[in-house]
Amino acid sequence: MQEKILIVDDEADIVSLMEQAMTAAGYQVCTASDGTQAIDMLSQAPDIIILDVMMPGMNGFELCQMIREEVDCPILFVSARQTEADRIQGLSIGGDDYITKPFSLRELKARVAAHLRGNRRVRESSSERSLLRYGILRIDLKGREVHVNQSVVPMTAKEFDIIELLALHPGQVFSKEQIYDRIWGLEAIGDTSTVTEHIKKIRAKLASQVPGSSYISTLWGVGYKWERSDS
Repeated sequence: MQEKILIVDDEADIVSLMEQAMTAAGYQVCTASDGTQAIDMLSQAPDIIILDVMMPGMNGFELCQMIREEVDCPILFVSARQTEADRIQGLSIGGDDYITKPFSLRELKARVAAHLRGNRRVRESSSERSLLRYGILRIDLKGREVHVNQSVVPMTAKEFDIIELLALHPGQVFSKEQIYDRIWGLEAIGDTSTVTEHIKKIRAKLASQVPGSSYISTLWGVGYKWERSDS
């Protein structure tokens, strides 16, 4: 089945170039020229969204915030806004990548392919693997339980959500902001310090069952990742 790309941009020439390139690469492409049209196109269930920032009416940042809770596909910003602050804002509100205009179509196609590849791995992992094993630690995704040998390690719903997110992507670093947005949602009232507290509690519970374990490691100033082994 062809993977579907939704391109949202008000510049017709750029949309035409991207549409031709992506169609030639074997993707099914649908387009929208503004945020309202894009929202209507979500019924097409795109596998990735290429989203311009500067559009009339609702801009790309506002659109991303509005739809992020409805769609879990990658969102790739393509924008003439090139400052670091713009890139950080795009990534912090739910975007998965940010490319500045003018851009190379070859690079755009490569990034789209990489995101779709990663998304396929996550879907396959989620659907085919209901039980994750890391040494003597077992994570039952369907039953939402963590086991060490035959014992259940009690976890709250949010603690399990964090474990599931990290363990499904071993070795991948998630910032506190990314974890907070994915687990609590953009509309939640609070801040990322709650992520730190939950990580501490998870570590303490796991260490009580597996002394000396280090399933979740910290990259100072960057975020957290699930180690591929429990060493």
